[in-house]
Amino acid sequence: MSDGAETRRLFFVRHGETDWNVAGRLQGRRDVPLNALGRVQAGRIGRLLPRLTGEAPERLQFVSSPMARTLETMRIMRTTLDLPVNEFATDIRLAELSFGDWEGKTWPQLRRSEFEGVRRRDEDPWNYAPPNGESYQALSERLARAISDIEGDAVVVTHGGVIRTALHVMAGMPIAEATGLPVRQGAVYVVQGGSFQVAS
Repeated sequence: MSDGAETRRLFFVRHGETDWNVAGRLQGRRDVPLNALGRVQAGRIGRLLPRLTGEAPERLQFVSSPMARTLETMRIMRTTLDLPVNEFATDIRLAELSFGDWEGKTWPQLRRSEFEGVRRRDEDPWNYAPPNGESYQALSERLARAISDIEGDAVVVTHGGVIRTALHVMAGMPIAEATGLPVRQGAVYVVQGGSFQVAS
């Protein structure tokens, strides 16, 4: 297992699908459970990980956002890997980008009711924070601290916004590309040595 930040591998997993994902609702810090497909996706990731890591799963660290949808994803993955279901760490710094007052709404709804705010976000998605919410810039600062506390190779179960930010912070993806990147559910984003690959 790698020890240095340059050579270690981080296996980023987005939580499985939820009904709010299907409806296009901004989840942010809302606790929304996985749906049936999301649970299937979590099991598939558990079967995929051993092929990607090339080592016994128990040698890896496992860290999750503490939100319901990520915890459920992690537990299903670990069950599939035949690992103790609750023996993993959680870190609030891996929680999703907060959309504040916009959570629970869809982008079409927001473009009607919050036109000016959405326009400002479209112009500068990295630095704009919704009312009572958080910017990607703020997320990047807490994520960098969380990543620095992970030693060696690790499986990190988190959220779309966090993975976008990680690909900018750790792999140099340009901000404009990262903030608009569709992050897939049922895939693993492997970040190592300043680059990344997607496996599914």
